[in-house]
Amino acid sequence: MRFFALFQRSRRQNPGTLLFWSSPSPYLALSLWFALLILPLPCNGAEIIPFYTWNQSPLVQIFGLPAAERAILLPAGKAEGVLAVDVASNFAHDETSREKILLDSEGFRFTLALRYGVAKGIEAGVDIPYVGKGGGFLDGFIEGWHDFFKLPQGGRKQAPRNRLLYNYTKDGQNLLKIDDSSFGLGDVRLSGGVQLYNDGKANPRAVALRASLKLPTGESSELHGSGSTDFALWLTASDDYGLSLGHLTLFGAAGGMVMSDGDVLPDQQKNLAGFGTLGLGWAPVEWIAFKTQVSGHTAFYKDSELRELSNSGLQLLIGGTLFLYEKASLDIGVSEDIAVNTSPDIAFHLALQRKF
Repeated sequence: MRFFALFQRSRRQNPGTLLFWSSPSPYLALSLWFALLILPLPCNGAEIIPFYTWNQSPLVQIFGLPAAERAILLPAGKAEGVLAVDVASNFAHDETSREKILLDSEGFRFTLALRYGVAKGIEAGVDIPYVGKGGGFLDGFIEGWHDFFKLPQGGRKQAPRNRLLYNYTKDGQNLLKIDDSSFGLGDVRLSGGVQLYNDGKANPRAVALRASLKLPTGESSELHGSGSTDFALWLTASDDYGLSLGHLTLFGAAGGMVMSDGDVLPDQQKNLAGFGTLGLGWAPVEWIAFKTQVSGHTAFYKDSELRELSNSGLQLLIGGTLFLYEKASLDIGVSEDIAVNTSPDIAFHLALQRKF
């Protein structure tokens, strides 16, 4: 009951968030996706793979930073769909004698990712994102969370609750200001992969080379996209070990990305970035796995003394996977910013996966 009361109060105080709650697109996508799960297949513990998410900072998620993804590609003729939902609470403010930045919002990202085994050891895919931002409703919850665990608030309690405001000034010039809620198509991404190694054992060891091409289909003025075309290339690997109780998987990825000149802070945008992920998962029984991973990347901007722009990002994700059916699973995760203010204070992640 407290949640619904908070929701109603948020609607009254933040009319901009109505766009999110009243938009039929996310609910329609979720309804259609859950309809795919009505066939009661027998449960069989599946492979442990990285979380399908990345840094959801409003000034980072606009670029083509990829998720690590699985190291074992789909067999020829097989397909997989992923519906990922990320809700991120952003609050960061910093200033120097020349610069000042404020990032205060809740960001929302719905990604429909499709993968298909084109031939043996070759995979192709596409990601279609629906992204947006608003004042949200999580500020009170997050303040309570920080108080309970004795974590620093970082100025949250002094700021207006459920506010949407992005503002960046440098040398007295306002280079970024957004204070209106908006939702729309993000930057569509094409992807591919090649299996470099797979020993095919019951507890497999595998390596894959993956690539993605992000196209500037999102509206950069609303931070639905960057306005740049980004190409990423990375290696992803995993190694599975049988245990007396279940099995353990180590996974990781590392790569780089090249970006054309975009529309968001164009004079300060970098054209090269590196990224990586390292994590592990343990499945004590066949229907659940517990996972944790650390993901990081180099800075996307230059010529700034503010860590929100010029520092490398590093975030910790913890959660797990529920194996719902033989061909379906649900990832549930939460992330924290290890490198403070380079990623959201906290972000919630859900990813429903279905193989065909």
